[in-house]
Amino acid sequence: MQSGLPSTEKPTWSQVPRVILLGSGERPNVPEGAAELRPVIAEHCQLIREDLAFLPEPLPAADFAVVLGGDGSILRAAKLMGSEQLPILGVNMGKLGFLAWHSPADIPTTLPEVAAGDCRIVEHLMFRCSLLRDGKVLESHLGLNEAVIATGHPFTLLNVHLYVDGELATTYACDGLIISTPVGSTAHSLSAGGPILRSTLAGFVIVPICPHTMTVRPVVDTAERVYEMEVLQPNPGTSLVVDGRVVGHLVAGDRVRVERADSTFKLIAASGHSYYHTLRDKLGWAGNIYRK
Repeated sequence: MQSGLPSTEKPTWSQVPRVILLGSGERPNVPEGAAELRPVIAEHCQLIREDLAFLPEPLPAADFAVVLGGDGSILRAAKLMGSEQLPILGVNMGKLGFLAWHSPADIPTTLPEVAAGDCRIVEHLMFRCSLLRDGKVLESHLGLNEAVIATGHPFTLLNVHLYVDGELATTYACDGLIISTPVGSTAHSLSAGGPILRSTLAGFVIVPICPHTMTVRPVVDTAERVYEMEVLQPNPGTSLVVDGRVVGHLVAGDRVRVERADSTFKLIAASGHSYYHTLRDKLGWAGNIYRK
């Protein structure tokens, strides 16, 4: 497995960086947060577009985007950008925010540093998920977190073949199967019992949901392989879910292919950011249970 993805130590923006402001305007605190941040952005950058509805329109050329909200908003921003991923400065307006590293109170200090290029761009693996029927691609989606085959109504056990580079690896008896990126390893995959992977690794985690056999465990493998899932007898409600959105319903013979995307997801990390600090903070790791 490759040890990780490249990162840019010192980005080179325009002399006055061109910035897009994105967020979910229907979410609490986001419109108010946008109103507070506009003058800060205008002082150090050129605000060329503001979109608090994630309108499905092409984005203008820009240096980076400021995204207000939680991880869901950042996933929506990544989907909106498609193959042309801009570096994202995530501002956490919600609760958890693994990807939205920065708080609104930090921005008056952080944004001038970012505008001056005093930051890092950390790249993360993205994937391309395709739904194939009779050898033809019906759906193809760019994803950041995970692709999931979910059992669906009437919620009976599924038998799912997993192929790696065309070779049958195993057949899972389970309620579903997750193929997750390292970024997604702290999301649905973690809830299903998967491991935490450092977010910059170039690999996938395969995690069965409630496997029928207790000896079945999650597997981590390189992102350089092609993974395919096939459900032998889908339920009427068996679905393919990419980053939390249902993108298709499966019938017998369908295959779901997951492979490394050409694009990478880019997060801006200002000074003082630490991956393990994020884990401690977001997961509430308390360390030793014994208190002095």
